[in-house]
Amino acid sequence: MNKQFKKDLPRWVTTVGVLSLVLVLATACTQEQKEQGTAVEAGQKIKATTTIGMISDIVGKVGGDHVEVTGIMKSGVDPHLYKASQGDMRKLDQADIIFYNGLHLEGKMQDILEKIGKQKPVIPVSKNIAQDQLRAGSPEMGSEHDPHIWFNVQNWMSAVETIRDELSALDAAHAEDYKANAEAYLAELRKLDDYTREQIASIPEAQRVLVTAHDAFGYFGDAYNIQVKGLQGMSTESEAGSQDVTRLRDYLVENKIKAVFVETSVPRKAIDAVIQGAAQQGHTIRIGGELYSDAMGKEGTEEGTYIGMVKHNVNTMVKALK
Repeated sequence: MNKQFKKDLPRWVTTVGVLSLVLVLATACTQEQKEQGTAVEAGQKIKATTTIGMISDIVGKVGGDHVEVTGIMKSGVDPHLYKASQGDMRKLDQADIIFYNGLHLEGKMQDILEKIGKQKPVIPVSKNIAQDQLRAGSPEMGSEHDPHIWFNVQNWMSAVETIRDELSALDAAHAEDYKANAEAYLAELRKLDDYTREQIASIPEAQRVLVTAHDAFGYFGDAYNIQVKGLQGMSTESEAGSQDVTRLRDYLVENKIKAVFVETSVPRKAIDAVIQGAAQQGHTIRIGGELYSDAMGKEGTEEGTYIGMVKHNVNTMVKALK
């Protein structure tokens, strides 16, 4: 062994040792990323941005302590007409994952969401609902399906399962927590589904007619056996015309319907025109109450949760129609 080789040997051994250590650490980090989910750093909360309040609520329930939820649309906001602000774009940009309804509910945000979806997970919570459970849409919606899926509680249970699975894929380290949170919340939704069915069934069948400002309650009608009439179409982008007002007025007069409902996110001007038209024909119609349709109540209130919103609607309907 020559003298120069002996001289360089310690340096060579040291270099090999360092490279080996780097390789071991890299392998360990890769394994840890696999175990903890590659999209979020260990110990960091997932930043989830959502569109409508109903989605914000269930993402918070499923995500628990591991998810920071930022909602874009607040109480009283109409998602059909909503346009993203610069502040909203920042929230979408900073998110690790985005949840939205889909089925063209967020019509004016659709292109934005599709573009962002090329860079990060952008998930429509409606994606796993069976096709035969979706109602037909209407031309003004730009979608072949009715987007108001949350009015059938069983559809919303599917949304909860979708959120559970997507959070678990993003953050595998806490998958068991997401599963446990989802199971606990799904149990509450099963009770809500039963409660809704029982309460609506308590209304005499002849009086079981729900008349609202726009056609948002179709899934509710199908699921809980109540006839639904909307003055406007499924989207509030389509304004009610004089023929729509006349048609609904005549229906209410002929069928002696005594109560109609207004919605928190839809102006009541057109419904008032129906009531006035019926009064001119000697038929009195009253406002049966205010319902939450495309937006929940204010944050921090019972109606500011999905379950509270549905119970409020059901109790309001029963009180007015029974």
